[in-house]
Amino acid sequence: MRVLLTEDNEGLANSIVHYFTENGHAIDWVSSAEKADSILVHDEFDMLILDVNLPGKSGFELLSSLRVRKNPLPVLILTARADIDDRVSALDLGADDYLVKPFDLRELASRCRALVRRERGKSDNEIQCGNLSFNSATKTVKIGDEIIELRPRELQMLELFLTHLDRMLTKDDIANRLYNFGEAYTPNAVEQILTRLRKQIQGSTLIIKTVRGMGYLAHVHD
Repeated sequence: MRVLLTEDNEGLANSIVHYFTENGHAIDWVSSAEKADSILVHDEFDMLILDVNLPGKSGFELLSSLRVRKNPLPVLILTARADIDDRVSALDLGADDYLVKPFDLRELASRCRALVRRERGKSDNEIQCGNLSFNSATKTVKIGDEIIELRPRELQMLELFLTHLDRMLTKDDIANRLYNFGEAYTPNAVEQILTRLRKQIQGSTLIIKTVRGMGYLAHVHD
């Protein structure tokens, strides 16, 4: 799951970024709606966590402009406003959920997973792909009944392929979902992670093919 966090409280933002990173998610943080808007024009995310009270353009204004552009990105609103009118306004503008400050980071992450599941048409955290299963909440991977231990980047890559079966992904597509803006990676980093992932999931029915000059394609082998 790749997340864009728009929050002007540095302490809260750092806590959210740390928690999501520790739980294997790529997350980028910006402090204004204007910065978020410019990023969302050319970058893809699975989730937007959006504070209401921001310097300059408000979170509500950003949300409204996204929906006017028909951008279906799941949006979870963070607000210190407990008033029912504000919550109704957020939902009517196109928010998918909201959370009133202060909140527990575990609940925030859980709500984000729920929204991403809904976007993908899933009712639970389990992704079954032939004899391979992946739980996005517990980060558990199994081949049959055997638990497979994967590194955080390998887990992120596996989840990306499982949610994009039979779709071509370029190296840039993958890197954009695995790394946040502040992380540097070498040109061979994606290939190195993929090599380790393929080795770890040997014996599964998930096949990740390299299509020369185009990218990578994951599919289930019968």
